[in-house]
Amino acid sequence: MKEFEPTIIAFVCNWCTYTAADLAGTSRLTYPKNVRLIRVMCTGMVDSQYVIKAFLEGADGVLISGCHPGDCHYINGNYKARRKIKLLKEILPQMGFEKERLRLTWIGASDGIEFAQVMKELTHQIKELGPSQTKQKMVI
Repeated sequence: MKEFEPTIIAFVCNWCTYTAADLAGTSRLTYPKNVRLIRVMCTGMVDSQYVIKAFLEGADGVLISGCHPGDCHYINGNYKARRKIKLLKEILPQMGFEKERLRLTWIGASDGIEFAQVMKELTHQIKELGPSQTKQKMVI
């Protein structure tokens, strides 16, 4: 039987985390290929509906990652994201998803090594949780 490879959707800030991902790539750092990056201008602009839709359409994990608090190019976008994530972590279990499948991180533009490490850790964590309930329903 084939080993479970999770699908992870990552909403990443254009100014920090996306730049760190680019740095990781140009530095030839490796991280799992099953992470799909979606570049957004700011993590504060990630609508909760996008996260829920990602889970409902089969994502095993979702990452939202942006600038460190206080360094947001849009002043307070990362604080908005933090509030949204807190609410989503309360809602997801009611929908049948473990709150551990959603993660918020702050990765600066020069943190390519940290980006690669976070992607590896998240992939390992999601592998331990197993496929999402949506994927299990799709298979049946």
